[in-house]
Amino acid sequence: MYIYNRSITITMDRMDVKGQASVEYLLLTLIFLIIIGSITVPLISQGVSDSLDVSHSSDASAALNSIANAVGVVYANGPGSQRNITVYFSNTGTLSYVSPTIQMPVNITGGNKLISANVPITVTFVPSPMNIAAKNNYNVEVYWPAGSSSIMVSMTEIT
Repeated sequence: MYIYNRSITITMDRMDVKGQASVEYLLLTLIFLIIIGSITVPLISQGVSDSLDVSHSSDASAALNSIANAVGVVYANGPGSQRNITVYFSNTGTLSYVSPTIQMPVNITGGNKLISANVPITVTFVPSPMNIAAKNNYNVEVYWPAGSSSIMVSMTEIT
């Protein structure tokens, strides 16, 4: 029986060593995953923030360029002409005319970015200033009243 007990003791010692090695591997794996997670999560959140900034800027640029193109078409057709378009703004802002451009500041990470588009004639926004709500479509009416020296731009929110 002595030999039998000794073999059981040796077997238990080997099993304890294997169990300890498994626990150490699990702890090392957990530490590795924590380190990888602490590095990648900030990088991912920065990437998401940057892509939202690009998206808001490009949406505003597309909307302003559409309005500027409509102003150009109305200007080419002369007084009394009119054009209606639909534009989308993904961010809040205020449209304004600063000769010779229409402009809108866009909120991005770290401040504002001024988006602008050139127009061939003076533009008057009705109402002025033209406040834009985030994530909305707008019907834009661009018209040149007879006898006026500027093109009028009015916008109504689509609900």
